[in-house]
Amino acid sequence: MSDILQQLAEVLEQRKHEPADKSYVSSLYAKGLDHILKKIGEEATETVIAAKDGNKDQIIYETADLWFHSMVMLADQNLGPDDVLKELQRRFGLSGLEEKAQRNNK
Repeated sequence: MSDILQQLAEVLEQRKHEPADKSYVSSLYAKGLDHILKKIGEEATETVIAAKDGNKDQIIYETADLWFHSMVMLADQNLGPDDVLKELQRRFGLSGLEEKAQRNNK
Protein backbone atom coordinates (compact mmCIF):
# COMPACT_ATOMS: atom_id res chain seq x y z
CA MET A 1 0.00 0.00 0.00
CA SER A 2 2.90 2.39 0.48
CA ASP A 3 3.17 2.41 -3.33
CA ILE A 4 0.10 4.63 -3.48
CA LEU A 5 1.79 7.07 -1.10
CA GLN A 6 4.82 7.19 -3.37
CA GLN A 7 2.65 7.65 -6.45
CA LEU A 8 0.78 10.46 -4.73
CA ALA A 9 4.08 12.07 -3.67
CA GLU A 10 5.22 12.07 -7.30
CA VAL A 11 2.00 13.72 -8.47
CA LEU A 12 2.24 16.32 -5.70
CA GLU A 13 5.79 17.10 -6.77
CA GLN A 14 4.68 17.53 -10.39
CA ARG A 15 1.91 19.91 -9.32
CA LYS A 16 4.53 22.31 -7.94
CA HIS A 17 5.28 23.27 -11.54
CA GLU A 18 1.73 23.67 -12.80
CA PRO A 19 -0.32 26.88 -12.90
CA ALA A 20 -2.46 27.47 -9.81
CA ASP A 21 -5.58 27.84 -11.92
CA LYS A 22 -5.14 24.36 -13.42
CA SER A 23 -4.71 22.28 -10.27
CA TYR A 24 -6.13 22.28 -6.74
CA VAL A 25 -2.74 21.21 -5.36
CA SER A 26 -0.95 23.94 -7.32
CA SER A 27 -3.38 26.46 -5.87
CA LEU A 28 -2.54 25.24 -2.37
CA TYR A 29 1.17 25.70 -3.03
CA ALA A 30 0.52 29.18 -4.44
CA LYS A 31 -1.43 30.20 -1.33
CA GLY A 32 1.49 29.20 0.87
CA LEU A 33 2.27 27.15 3.92
CA ASP A 34 -0.19 28.88 6.24
CA HIS A 35 -3.08 28.00 3.93
CA ILE A 36 -1.89 24.38 3.66
CA LEU A 37 -1.66 24.14 7.45
CA LYS A 38 -5.15 25.60 7.80
CA LYS A 39 -6.46 22.86 5.49
CA ILE A 40 -4.75 20.22 7.64
CA GLY A 41 -6.44 21.68 10.71
CA GLU A 42 -9.83 21.64 8.99
CA GLU A 43 -9.37 18.06 7.86
CA ALA A 44 -8.19 16.97 11.31
CA THR A 45 -11.30 18.48 12.86
CA GLU A 46 -13.54 16.79 10.29
CA THR A 47 -11.79 13.47 11.01
CA VAL A 48 -12.41 13.87 14.74
CA ILE A 49 -16.09 14.66 14.14
CA ALA A 50 -16.46 11.64 11.84
CA ALA A 51 -14.90 9.40 14.48
CA LYS A 52 -17.18 10.81 17.19
CA ASP A 53 -20.18 10.08 14.94
CA GLY A 54 -18.94 6.53 14.40
CA ASN A 55 -19.59 6.51 10.66
CA LYS A 56 -16.84 4.25 9.31
CA ASP A 57 -17.20 5.40 5.69
CA GLN A 58 -16.96 9.03 6.77
CA ILE A 59 -13.96 8.27 9.02
CA ILE A 60 -12.14 6.73 6.05
CA TYR A 61 -13.10 9.61 3.74
CA GLU A 62 -11.99 12.32 6.18
CA THR A 63 -8.79 10.48 7.11
CA ALA A 64 -7.94 10.27 3.41
CA ASP A 65 -8.42 14.05 3.17
CA LEU A 66 -6.22 14.54 6.24
CA TRP A 67 -3.46 12.32 4.87
CA PHE A 68 -3.70 14.00 1.46
CA HIS A 69 -3.30 17.51 2.86
CA SER A 70 -0.53 16.32 5.19
CA MET A 71 1.29 14.99 2.14
CA VAL A 72 0.86 18.35 0.40
CA MET A 73 2.50 19.95 3.45
CA LEU A 74 5.34 17.43 3.35
CA ALA A 75 5.91 18.11 -0.36
CA ASP A 76 5.83 21.85 0.29
CA GLN A 77 8.62 21.31 2.82
CA ASN A 78 10.57 19.09 0.38
CA LEU A 79 9.77 15.96 2.37
CA GLY A 80 7.83 12.86 1.44
CA PRO A 81 6.12 9.79 2.79
CA ASP A 82 9.40 7.88 2.99
CA ASP A 83 10.68 10.39 5.54
CA VAL A 84 7.67 9.70 7.77
CA LEU A 85 7.78 5.95 7.17
CA LYS A 86 11.47 5.87 8.17
CA GLU A 87 10.59 7.63 11.42
CA LEU A 88 7.79 5.17 12.10
CA GLN A 89 10.18 2.31 11.38
CA ARG A 90 12.71 3.81 13.80
CA ARG A 91 10.04 3.85 16.49
CA PHE A 92 8.88 0.30 15.79
CA GLY A 93 9.64 -1.94 18.73
CA LEU A 94 10.04 1.01 21.11
CA SER A 95 7.44 1.47 23.75
CA GLY A 96 5.63 4.79 23.59
CA LEU A 97 7.21 5.71 26.90
CA GLU A 98 10.73 5.00 25.58
CA GLU A 99 10.10 7.04 22.44
CA LYS A 100 8.79 9.99 24.48
CA ALA A 101 11.80 9.83 26.79
CA GLN A 102 14.14 9.94 23.77
CA ARG A 103 12.34 13.04 22.45
CA ASN A 104 12.65 14.79 25.80
CA ASN A 105 16.42 14.21 25.81
CA LYS A 106 16.95 15.95 22.46
